[in-house]
Amino acid sequence: MQERTPSPTDAGKRLDHYLKEQFPEHSRALLQEWVKAGRVTVNGAKTKASLQLRGGERIALEPAERPPLRAEAEDLPLSILYQDSAMLAVNKPAGMVVHAGAGVHSGTLVNALLHHAASLSTGSAPLRPGIVHRLDKETSGVILIAKTDAAHQFLAAQFASRQVEKVYLAMVHGNMEADSGRIDTPIARDPQRRTRMTARLGTGRSALTFWRVLKRFGKFTYLEVKIGTGRTHQIRVHLSSLHHAIAGDRLYGAPPQPALGARFFLHAARIRVVSPATAEPVTIEAPLAPELQSWMDSL
Repeated sequence: MQERTPSPTDAGKRLDHYLKEQFPEHSRALLQEWVKAGRVTVNGAKTKASLQLRGGERIALEPAERPPLRAEAEDLPLSILYQDSAMLAVNKPAGMVVHAGAGVHSGTLVNALLHHAASLSTGSAPLRPGIVHRLDKETSGVILIAKTDAAHQFLAAQFASRQVEKVYLAMVHGNMEADSGRIDTPIARDPQRRTRMTARLGTGRSALTFWRVLKRFGKFTYLEVKIGTGRTHQIRVHLSSLHHAIAGDRLYGAPPQPALGARFFLHAARIRVVSPATAEPVTIEAPLAPELQSWMDSL
């Protein structure tokens, strides 16, 4: 049993928001499940996640272990860009989560892979068969998949030693002053908003991003971006730290772009890697997503 007492400054907050602040290791969805199941009490009584706090209440939380999730095969569309005996490359659409997690149990890339692929590596966690690296939900483009454990280790070693060339296309707000640049600010979890990362603390994990201008559109700049590391939200964080947030990326300060829907303008356009099957370099490209091309044409 874990207990908390909200301070007067917490007055007016929803119970589930307060719980998420106090227990950041748990997802908000899971905390809401516990409230509904009666595992959270306020002054000894069961309540609702939407309860507004007054400050001074006695809140008790009794966590419960979730039953382990299993990745199940689903017949979902899958655009395969490349395939050999050891790996395949998929053009992931925006809006698709790579693998299941808190609050997401189906419709993921892994669900689709389990239906389409004859074999996948087991070198990652049970919910991530074949997954060597990831893309954010709203980022489209190339993602590599390992078919065997040996291929998984071979590819993971290339990522770890920064031998994989990863090229992205991004549209950012504003007119970049220079034609190219490098960003090497460390990236850390934002202590104020746990769903975000930040490059403003001066501490965190090392990160390296290179960018160059492809085209200027007045209020927007079209960039080619290469990353030397693969930190969470790296390109989004680094570009927003220059005050040039990616178009549509509201998490990092960009205004909404209705024509883009829920996604933002970031696309994994090219990966160059040595294939575990042939020991030869392979370059795999994904065409710019149609909705991004259409929006850029409108500029």
